[in-house]
Amino acid sequence: MTEHLTVDAGTIAYDVTGEGPLVVLAPGMGTGRDAYRFVAPQLVAAGYRVATVDLRGAGESSVGWPSYTRTDIAGDLLAVIRHLGGPAVLVGHSIAGGAATVAAAQAPELITGIVELAPFTRKQAVKLGDLRNTGYRKGAIRLAGTMMGSLSSWTSYLALAGWPGAPTDVEAMLREPGRMKALQGMMKSTPADAGAQLANVRCPALIVEGSMDPDWADPRAEGEAIVAEMPAGRARLEVIEGAGHYPHVQHPAEVTALVVAFLQANARA
Repeated sequence: MTEHLTVDAGTIAYDVTGEGPLVVLAPGMGTGRDAYRFVAPQLVAAGYRVATVDLRGAGESSVGWPSYTRTDIAGDLLAVIRHLGGPAVLVGHSIAGGAATVAAAQAPELITGIVELAPFTRKQAVKLGDLRNTGYRKGAIRLAGTMMGSLSSWTSYLALAGWPGAPTDVEAMLREPGRMKALQGMMKSTPADAGAQLANVRCPALIVEGSMDPDWADPRAEGEAIVAEMPAGRARLEVIEGAGHYPHVQHPAEVTALVVAFLQANARA
């Protein structure tokens, strides 16, 4: 059942299932919390209280937010965790992976661990050689079209990035007033705020990349760079072979196994 939490500039939609230590799942931009529909039930079955959250401007959360930075999203997620009586392990995908970094640095008492799935956590510098990578080049073209407000460019990107099947649920959500504007706002935000907090993360962290993710010319190198910028020994990298930008949707069993192992070591009631 959807619940709503009022924060400063709007309402955040979420649902909670199960009993046990708290795990909060946050999706990436342009998708809703149902992106975790294959993972959340398995975490509940493993003995966890699982909250899936819609980002500001997406899913069933309200529209019309003044900004969409990773710091903004981190504040929303921390508000949900406080409301649910944390602490929690925070799982974030893409932009929410960057938000997880910020949340862990800002409120270490509320975050016992973070899992970042294909995270945008560092400021990107495109190199000329990157464009020789066909997948990366195609992804960049589709994302550029999305930045201009093209819904078809976004659904084409989802297909390229590994979203299984026709994303009719995503299309329906983004046709609602204000939803595409929120997606564009997230795309315009820089990950520099998250990158600046990497060195301040004190909890354990798991970074998960897909080997075929078109958002990077070399996904493994991006994951290794994130780990290197965190304090020594805090983070480790796992790469799921054949996965794109949505490993939790493409390969939920593998992602769930990694997350459960992480939770067993780091989740607290």
